[in-house]
Amino acid sequence: MADSLPLQIAETLQTAHINPSPSAAHDTNPSTAASQKLPVHLSTTTTTSDPETDLSDLSDEDDEDDYPRSSSRKIKPISRHHHQLPPLPDLRFEQSYLASIKNADTWWKVALITARDQMMMPLVQGVAYNLAICGWQHWNRNARLSGQSLGARVRRWWWGVNNWPVPGERGYRRR
Repeated sequence: MADSLPLQIAETLQTAHINPSPSAAHDTNPSTAASQKLPVHLSTTTTTSDPETDLSDLSDEDDEDDYPRSSSRKIKPISRHHHQLPPLPDLRFEQSYLASIKNADTWWKVALITARDQMMMPLVQGVAYNLAICGWQHWNRNARLSGQSLGARVRRWWWGVNNWPVPGERGYRRR
């Protein structure tokens, strides 16, 4: 009985904290900065304080001629983009999962969505990626030395300089 006491305590604590009726509208995390699209406005106002006293303890007497004095001490970034970039998407697992199951009204729809998103899509993506890589390797194996590109010509020249047998030519023997 002494061995199962810590297990029973942990089990009791875990089951006491389970929410019996979770809600996607209530249990989602709060919105982030990416949830709202707000344009950025740079402030070009000048400071009212004296520039001589703002950084007097940081500047040396020798450095005064190196930097021009201005009425504003703010750094103004150079704008390289004339359009605004969209906000970063919220890629947290919990947010996307709760958003995908919010319209599911039965437990089997939740199970189906979970199986689709967490098992089938990674499987399909992995198989497609693997087939693409295998196809590229198969296609590239023959194009490596028999092609007419600059890289294939350089490779054939290098193999000839080193007296290596070029694959596909007479006398080539695979080891």
